[in-house]
Order: sequence, then C-alpha cells, then structure tokens
Amino acid sequence: MKQLSGNFYYRKQANQAPSWVRGQLTITEDGHFGTFKADATADGDYFLPGFCDVHCHIGFAAVGQIATPQEALAQAEADRDCGILAIRDCGNLEYAPGILGNPALPPIIRCGRHIARPKRYMRLLPIDVENLSDLPQVMASQAQKSDGWVKIVADWIDRSNGADSDLDPLWPTEILQEGIAAAHEAGARVTAHAFSHKAIAGLLEAGIDCIEHGSGIDAEQAQECARRGIPVTPTLLQVELFNQFAAQAGQKYPVYAETMRKMWEGRREHFAMLYDAGVQLLPGTDSGGYQPHGELGRELALWERGGIPAREIIDFATWRARDYLGVGALEPGARADYLRYSSDPSSDLEMAVKPEKVALLGREFATKAPVS
Repeated sequence: MKQLSGNFYYRKQANQAPSWVRGQLTITEDGHFGTFKADATADGDYFLPGFCDVHCHIGFAAVGQIATPQEALAQAEADRDCGILAIRDCGNLEYAPGILGNPALPPIIRCGRHIARPKRYMRLLPIDVENLSDLPQVMASQAQKSDGWVKIVADWIDRSNGADSDLDPLWPTEILQEGIAAAHEAGARVTAHAFSHKAIAGLLEAGIDCIEHGSGIDAEQAQECARRGIPVTPTLLQVELFNQFAAQAGQKYPVYAETMRKMWEGRREHFAMLYDAGVQLLPGTDSGGYQPHGELGRELALWERGGIPAREIIDFATWRARDYLGVGALEPGARADYLRYSSDPSSDLEMAVKPEKVALLGREFATKAPVS
C-alpha cells in the first residue's frame, strides 16, 4: 500500500466541495484512494484532482482525417501530460488499439458517433440519418455502443439555400424529443453540438442534457440552463476561430458569414453572460481536427480572461466536472488519479495546468511538452 503526504484538495465523499487539508492519504493495491489521516505537521507536495476534458476527439488527425495508432497514442499522452485525467470523447469513429482501457492513459467516456443529417456536418465523422423518423432508433443504438452518452449535431450550415444559407437546426423539435427520450430510455444522456441561437430553443424543449459550444444561447436561455442544471461546454478556443470561418465563407455564403462574425465579435461578453447566469461550465478543448491536444491551459486561460477567478476555474475543471461525469476526485474509494505540485497551485491557473507529475491509478508519470 502506497502513502502520499502533503496538502490535499480533499473531501470525505463525492458531490461535495473539497477543502485544503494536510495529512497522509493511502492508495490501495488496486489503485484507489483509501484512508486519509489529518496531520497539521505533515510535510510534502500539493495534490489536486485531475482535470477533465469533456469535448475531446482522440483519433482525429485533422479535419476529416483519421489519426494513425501512433498519432492517437501521442494525442492521449499529450492530454494526460497537461493534467487531463478524464475525457468524454464527444463523438468519434473508433479507437486505435491500446487507447481504451490503457492504465497509462486517461479513462475515456465514449459518446459513440456524431449523429447528423446528410451533408450537414464534417465529412466522414457522423452517422447520417436519411429519414427523420429513424432518429430515435439511431440514438438508442448509439446509447448501447457508448458509455452513457449520445452526441447529436443540432445545427450546421444548410448550403442548399445558396447565398441565403445559414446555420439552421437539423431536427424538428418533435423528432428531437423522441430521439432524446429513446436515448434516456436506453440509459444515456444526450449532448448536442450547437453554434446558433436558432437551435437552442428546440434543444431545451426536447430535454437536452448538455450543450456543446452554446455560442447562440441568449440571456433567458442561459437562466433556463442554470435553473435546470444543463451545463454548457463553451469551447472558447473553437469560438476564437469563428472569424476565420466567416472569412472562408466569403461572398458565397454571406448570411452564414455574418452569423459567425457576430458571434465572434460578442464572444467575450457572451461567455461572461453564461457565467453570470450561473450556468455550470464544463472544460472542453474540442481537440482533434481544428485544435491540438494537450493544451487545456490555453482554453482555461480564455476563461480567466473572461473574468472567472483562477480558483473557481480549477473547481469547474476538476472536481465539479468529475462529479458531472461520475469519475470521482480526491475522496475514499475514487480512482487514485491526481496532479502533484511542489507549491500551492490553487490560485495560480498557469501553474495548475502545468503539473509536475500526474498519476493514474496511483502510478505517477513525469509530464512532457504537448504535441499537435
């Protein structure tokens, strides 16, 4: 049995706020936290729960390209080394051998495939639903193939409208309700890609569990998300690219370009609005494709620039996100996954996202520089 000594962001049970305590924490032979003994004289390092990335795509080399097994392994290691010790994949094709269940890599909570309409998402990635009436069956099927999550694409540009093309919802609210109900009946929660304002009302009415990006949520909808406990993954690094997407649309799709440009221009005020409304914010990098892996620090730095104190960001990105995913933090019986520092990281975000060592099931790894 292994024993750690020092300062722990510890709690006695899940789903309660931790506090800093000094003492010794044991790790069992199977790699879980055991007993904690408070000791005000204990000397040692500082320990945080691992960060989460709830919007991550290990296995995407670039937009529309699948990573080789070696590339996928390097991506997972880069995520681990920046302190990400739990991942929700948020839509994937399949995993290379040696990724899932690897004790040296962060555990992955799978969402299954993206679910979209034909020609209404990125090439190769989604299951395309030709007939709207098939959506509930497809969502129930993906629920059975996942780890309790289903990922739908709620909006995308509809190029069939020519110059008037814009971000438009993919699903009528009634069929979306049936699909979400089918996923719930199969024991899964549903999260949705949603950039636009147009898609949000239907998602809320249909009973969505989580929203990715959420860049079109208005103040009233944010309050409703907070009231109903529907978290939002703001993916600020991805929203930073909206101006580029607008420029690429050029004069061919001017309506879409203006929609993306306006969301980019108001991105910082919008993020502050979500926070002020009390929405639970989940950390997600959208790595794979447009974003490199191993750079959670860049995403959270944008949160800090948006007005959230470092200590609260660390709470959002560690134990609060871990509770939402059901993976535990620093408490008895949880996986012994932790971050180690030689000095107090609790109010220094730049330090917190650069742990000196990370541990999975009690096995420590020295961190390395991130890779794309």
